[in-house]
Amino acid sequence: MLERFFGIARQGSTVATEARAALVTFLTLSYILLVNPQILSQTGMPAADVAVATALAAGLATLLMGLWANYPFALAPGMGLNAYFTFSVVGAMGVDWPVALAAVFVGGILFLLLAVTGVRTAILRAIPTSLKMAVMSGIGLFLAIIGMESAGLVVDDPGTLVTLGDLSAPGTLLSIAGLLVMAALLALRFRGAILVGILGVTLVSWVTGLTTPPEQYLTLPHLPRETLLALDFQGLLSGQLVTVVLAFLFVDILDTAGTLIGVGMLAGFVDKDGELPRADRAFAADAVGTTVGALLGTSPVTSYVESATGVEEGGRTGLTAVFVAGLFFLSLFLTPIFVAVPGIATAPALIVVGALMMRGAKDLDWLRADEAIPAFLTMIGMPLTYSIANGITFGIVSYVVIKLLSGRAREIHPVLLILAVVLALFHVFR
Repeated sequence: MLERFFGIARQGSTVATEARAALVTFLTLSYILLVNPQILSQTGMPAADVAVATALAAGLATLLMGLWANYPFALAPGMGLNAYFTFSVVGAMGVDWPVALAAVFVGGILFLLLAVTGVRTAILRAIPTSLKMAVMSGIGLFLAIIGMESAGLVVDDPGTLVTLGDLSAPGTLLSIAGLLVMAALLALRFRGAILVGILGVTLVSWVTGLTTPPEQYLTLPHLPRETLLALDFQGLLSGQLVTVVLAFLFVDILDTAGTLIGVGMLAGFVDKDGELPRADRAFAADAVGTTVGALLGTSPVTSYVESATGVEEGGRTGLTAVFVAGLFFLSLFLTPIFVAVPGIATAPALIVVGALMMRGAKDLDWLRADEAIPAFLTMIGMPLTYSIANGITFGIVSYVVIKLLSGRAREIHPVLLILAVVLALFHVFR
């Protein structure tokens, strides 16, 4: 039955491989269960409610991705989008969080309409192959800098933005050891290399006292008490909140498109024409996750770039996503265990997968400036601005402008031209 539904053998995978890939994916992104409540609680939302909403929204969206789109991609409330929700919309603009949740809900509905009508797929098709390859490598660099920051290998510096961390710190040394072990196991083609590395560093950190093991193992879940269906639509009529809805919509579209392209290329899902089959279904799963998440009480849900760790572990079908969804639901009972997995354990996985995703850059035509420079700006923009969406914006806008100035306007897809204008205006006037 599983084979008929998911086509596991056709994708060269097994049920055991899908389960292992799901565990790796979940462990790599489970930090969202802790971080999202910490961020959104600064708006006045109850942290306990946000924690439940985070797990439920992520589980439902990921389950839909697996069952309907049949892709091994995990979804959860997006980092960056939750910060925009908290610090820009609620904090700087003074919007009450129930009104902000209503803005997320409306953005999700618009997102869903764009998905089912094929508009988002048209956008995906309009992006040139060179930028799609750059997105894969850019996400790799983005994953790497996140991992190096979590490991303590790089830290912020007022003079140079970033600098080398303290390599004598026990946690950093343990993370480096995990990185080297993972890389060696991958070189030996050892199945489960990434999972072994994560679990190994976690256990060592617990035993040695570097990080705190869970004090309890079970907790009883409950539905959100204050955030469930707490949306306030009255404030959405103001022009100011129209821009908020559009901001949520644009960033979610670009983040999701970038993740689907990058991770899809890593898994071999993108066809020879640079298109992702069943893209509409994947986009719709993201949109449903955002709307349901708003009803439960969390910021927009998006496809997670950490899905690349599970893909590299061998996950190739929607069964991986179904298993990840199950772990999200299980986390409602086992949250203390999952949140006790330290960042120094998942950091090596992000760095290793980031390195492997750089393979996308090898096929770029680096001798053509009109193709190479936009691709480079796409790649470098993601880690330096800490945003997949910003990197894609750099690439699309520069690609269109350079083609126009070099007399190659015929090479620009009309949808890409419109998108470049919209993105440029959005960033200028937001």
